[in-house]
Amino acid sequence: MTFSRVSVIVPCYNEERTIQALLEAIYSQTYPLELLEVVIADGGSTDQTREVIQAFVQEHPDLVLKLVNNPERIIPAALNAAVRAASHSIILRLDAHSIPAEDYIEKAVHVLVNTEAANVGGLWNIAPGDDSWVAQSIAVAAGHFFGAGDARYRIHGEAGPVDTVPFGVFDRRWMEKAGAFNTNLLTNEDYEYNVRLRRAGGTIWFDPAIQSTYLARSTLTALARQYARYGFWKAQMLWMYPDTIRWRQLLPPVFVGTTGLWLILAPFWSIAGLILLLQAGTYLFITFTAGLIEAVRSRKTFLAAGFPLSIWTMHLCWGGAFLWGLLVRIIRRNGG
Repeated sequence: MTFSRVSVIVPCYNEERTIQALLEAIYSQTYPLELLEVVIADGGSTDQTREVIQAFVQEHPDLVLKLVNNPERIIPAALNAAVRAASHSIILRLDAHSIPAEDYIEKAVHVLVNTEAANVGGLWNIAPGDDSWVAQSIAVAAGHFFGAGDARYRIHGEAGPVDTVPFGVFDRRWMEKAGAFNTNLLTNEDYEYNVRLRRAGGTIWFDPAIQSTYLARSTLTALARQYARYGFWKAQMLWMYPDTIRWRQLLPPVFVGTTGLWLILAPFWSIAGLILLLQAGTYLFITFTAGLIEAVRSRKTFLAAGFPLSIWTMHLCWGGAFLWGLLVRIIRRNGG
């Protein structure tokens, strides 16, 4: 295999708990270290993130690491700043919450070269953010069909073209065709970027042999904020590209919207109350049953409660925020 020079870019803000593990994983890659550079775009971290990075650089002087500022403190602006500072023709994006397998870069670059894709990514193995039962439940739910839909990078799908991948490795020539990351999307910027790559004629390629670990949120409150952000900004992205919508993205807002509708109508229309009971009862039965199955399968009894709680948080927050995002768009369009 011919090795190419690779720039690893990382958006970062207040990641003192996880940035050390990421840097160690990059340093331990099977890819030749002399062909790598790491570019971290920091949004002015107020914790010890920068100190951790600087200490790592001092202890590992053979790793080229650039720390650039991201005064806008949003992910797409961080990515743009990191790409501008990157020196090489292959750009690999990682997150401060991610831990790539030791052969991640080697395999990703190999697949990129062989497929001539615009962007290549692999499998997300979701791990708990800590050892609590809630964190473990969230990690299981996030990697389950109920939490991930048919997204291949979460459910061990087969290699081939897909809509999007996490932590992709890009050919800079394709990035120049697609342009910069959209700073009007505070989240979901990666999906939207892959839409532009595909419309420019590029292929987004998934290969499950390329693996990384993602540290999920540790509390239901943090999970709720995360999925509410995802839902709101997914609505903004789909407003821009309505033809890219997938069935898995419609289910949570449809469920939340219809549940709210039946709740409003139930006092005035008895049939609405019956539909509400049937819909909510079926949903509770399915999610509780899935939780029991996971509890038995893994021999972790706490999943009987933790799994459905996590799924409810994901679905309700994502679906509700998605509907709110659409409402905001409609109001803005009508000059409200």
